[in-house]
Amino acid sequence: MRKKPDKITASEAAWTRAVAREVLIRPLTAAKRIPAIHFVRVCRQLGVKRSRLYELIALYRAAPVASSLLDVVPGQVKGGRRLSDEVESIIEAAIRDTYRSRERPTVKALHDRVRQLCHEDGIRAPSWKAVNVRVQQADQKAVYRDREGANAARQKFTSIVREYNAGYAFQVVQIDHTLVDLFIVDTVHRRPLQRPWLTLAIDIASRMVAGFHISLESPSSTSVALAVQQLVLPKGSWLESRGIEAEWPAHGLPEIIHLDNAREFHGKALVRGAAEHGISLVHRPVQRPHYGAHIERLIGTMMGAVHMLPGSTSSNVADRGAYDPEKHAAMTLDELEKWVALEITGRYHAEIHRGLGVPPRLAWDDSVADRPYPLRLPHDVGQFLKDFLPFEERFVRRDGIHLFGLRYWDDVLSPWAGRGQRVRVRYDPRDLSRVQVEGADNFVWTVHFADLRRPRITLGEHRLALAALRARGAQAVNEDLIFSTIAEQRLLLADAVEKTRTVRRTAERNERALTASRDRIPLPSDEPAEEVFEDLPPLSVEEWS
Repeated sequence: MRKKPDKITASEAAWTRAVAREVLIRPLTAAKRIPAIHFVRVCRQLGVKRSRLYELIALYRAAPVASSLLDVVPGQVKGGRRLSDEVESIIEAAIRDTYRSRERPTVKALHDRVRQLCHEDGIRAPSWKAVNVRVQQADQKAVYRDREGANAARQKFTSIVREYNAGYAFQVVQIDHTLVDLFIVDTVHRRPLQRPWLTLAIDIASRMVAGFHISLESPSSTSVALAVQQLVLPKGSWLESRGIEAEWPAHGLPEIIHLDNAREFHGKALVRGAAEHGISLVHRPVQRPHYGAHIERLIGTMMGAVHMLPGSTSSNVADRGAYDPEKHAAMTLDELEKWVALEITGRYHAEIHRGLGVPPRLAWDDSVADRPYPLRLPHDVGQFLKDFLPFEERFVRRDGIHLFGLRYWDDVLSPWAGRGQRVRVRYDPRDLSRVQVEGADNFVWTVHFADLRRPRITLGEHRLALAALRARGAQAVNEDLIFSTIAEQRLLLADAVEKTRTVRRTAERNERALTASRDRIPLPSDEPAEEVFEDLPPLSVEEWS
């Protein structure tokens, strides 16, 4: 059997011969009647017999291209098979039943199975090479799906037909989290603590980093709220408070925030807060990571820079070798935050972006000029972060509002007490000492613990206290028990802070949360919006705003 001519695999000599044939045969196919003397002359020029020239003319008339005049190559047609139908059926059955399994057997194991089946049927077994050819000719997506799983097959074989693009600044902003490839140290003893979490936001049109947030806590609705806050508000005072002399003009309310499907990106606070400020939330299709390619590449770029710092874990254990990242850890969370800000403003924004051909800083100016309307800022800066913080619906009881087993009261709630009035209670997980109550007719007020002697606590401390009480077998838990347990735990932390890293980590988290939320800006009910904007303090890693 002869192989079909292939212009891709044809040799240079064969291709040159086909091109020469095309020049001489094209006039013959165009003529209504070919003179005999002209026909003979072409035969001599091409060095072929009359019958072969007739074949070439017919081939060219069927497909008037030079490749149709290539000589056929003797040999087996690609994909052709010489084994009997019985052997082919045995190989196909063995591939289906043996090779396409989650145990992922080798081709040798498959060949052994084929040999066994052939022996049982009294048929001569094919060679290993023949069996391997059948494996390569099988539907690779189906084989990969059966051996590796449907998700792995989808990741490997699904076509990447699009990714999110934007025509102007802050049309689309992508946000995602990553566990930083770096161990940090605590601020007191400078001993290894843990790897922090980094939340990054990128403007798709300009590739500018729109904002970031570093935290010791795992990703949550609070870290998302703080990242959104930083990407929206001007960053001049934030940079100045850290002694960074750089430009970071990216700020404003984005039209679309593009997110993955993590739980914290589906929280009701984020959904309501985004809708309140005219921001659309778009979640990438499930199991389609290429839709978040821009933020994934940014994360990769930032982690590549982090790998140069002391205490880096590198990308994997093999790259790390004998290097002990915890032993070499040297930076605190605040120092890492400043380093990330310098890396973003001093290097990433200034270097030419491979996909754009210009630095993101210049691309930002161009993409802002392309906007159909100016960038927006929040109407009420003081309220903006609160709109993204978690909330619960509660009734105003006669003795106040109950949340997490804690009681809140203010005289302003008196008209609603015990009347079945339902309100929305927003809380900051870093400080439960006060909450924001939202009621009908645009009522917004700050309400503190009913007992003002109670200390400020975090939601993390509250949960640890409840867990400790349940471990003791407490049948009923009240506010006094919660606060007394937290007080005991704080004493234990103070005594044991130098002993174990777990204790130091807990102490560092609590201290950072309470410190960061101490200097919060006044709520709209406390101060006019204009004064709130003017007196806005510098942003902190884990501040309200």
